[in-house]
Amino acid sequence: MTAEGHQGLRVVPGTDGDRDAGFTSYVAARRPALLRWARAVAGDPHTAEDLLQASLVRVLPHWEGLREQAAADAYVRRTITRQHVSWQRQPWRRDERPTEVLPEPVTHRDEPHAEDGLWGLVLGLPAQQRATVALRFYEGLSVAETAAVLGCSTGTVKSNTSRGLAALRRRATDVALAG
Repeated sequence: MTAEGHQGLRVVPGTDGDRDAGFTSYVAARRPALLRWARAVAGDPHTAEDLLQASLVRVLPHWEGLREQAAADAYVRRTITRQHVSWQRQPWRRDERPTEVLPEPVTHRDEPHAEDGLWGLVLGLPAQQRATVALRFYEGLSVAETAAVLGCSTGTVKSNTSRGLAALRRRATDVALAG
């Protein structure tokens, strides 16, 4: 039995084409949510695009073992987060130097402006706190679910959440006093 797959390719059930078709369908349906997560982790839309693509490349060989969408979402989010941490450890990242002249920021209609309200404050958090706060309050995950996605203990999630929220409170107060 065969079926038409992506771009007219023939898919034979039980083959890699079948797996690839399921993966393609998943990515098409969940890409906006996964990209939002990558943006929350990376802090900028361009890095988020690269991060999502690199993570999806890593997920594809393991796709057959993921049966439910909830498990797939958690696995992909964890992969995105771990890929970002891995990138931050790369020597070429440590050697980056700030420039005196910053390029003009690119704005996109489908994302909040970095300077706008709370989102700008969240983007200013360190990566681990930003990921924890985004998972807990943007994605609505529990402490245990967040720990599973980040691959850390629940105590680390609680600590990062507490520190992240404290930093957001301080920054929000500073903004309110300055304005």
